[in-house]
Amino acid sequence: MSHEQQTRIQAHIQAHRLVPGGLMPLLHAIQDDIGYVPEAIYPDISHALALSVAEVHGVVSFYHHFRTHPIGKHVLQICRAESCQAMGSEKLEAELKSRLGVDYHQTTQDGQVTLLPVYCLGNCGCSPAVMLDDEVHGRMNTEKVAELIAEVCHG
Repeated sequence: MSHEQQTRIQAHIQAHRLVPGGLMPLLHAIQDDIGYVPEAIYPDISHALALSVAEVHGVVSFYHHFRTHPIGKHVLQICRAESCQAMGSEKLEAELKSRLGVDYHQTTQDGQVTLLPVYCLGNCGCSPAVMLDDEVHGRMNTEKVAELIAEVCHG
C-alpha cells in the first residue's frame, strides 16, 4: 500500500468516524477509491469507529463484494448459479482459467484481469453469463469472453 493510498484511506476514516453505522459506507469508500480494503488498516478503522478488529474483519470477510488484496485493471466474474451451470458455465470456467492462467481470486500476470466467481447475475434467460467490469454479458462461450477481454484490454 502506497503512502498516497494510506493518506486517502485516513481521509475516508476521518470522514466516517462519527457517522452512525459508518463501517459499511467507510469500507465501500475505501474500496471504491483504491480497489480493495487492506487488512493492515483494520486497526485504524476499529479504533476510529470504536469496534474490535475482529468486527471489522468479520464484516469484510462476510460480504463477498469486499476484497482484501489489489485486483487487476479489469474484473471478470463468472456466474456459478444453477441456470448458468446447466448451460455450460463449468466448462466455460475451466477453459477461461486455463486460458488466463489463473484460478478464482487471482490476477493475470500482466495485471489486466482478476477472475472472480459470482452467484447469479440475474441474467438466467441468457445463460451462461459473465460480468466484465460492470457490464453483464449473456450466452457466453470462451471465444466470446476472450473477445470481450481483448476489447477492454487492448481497445
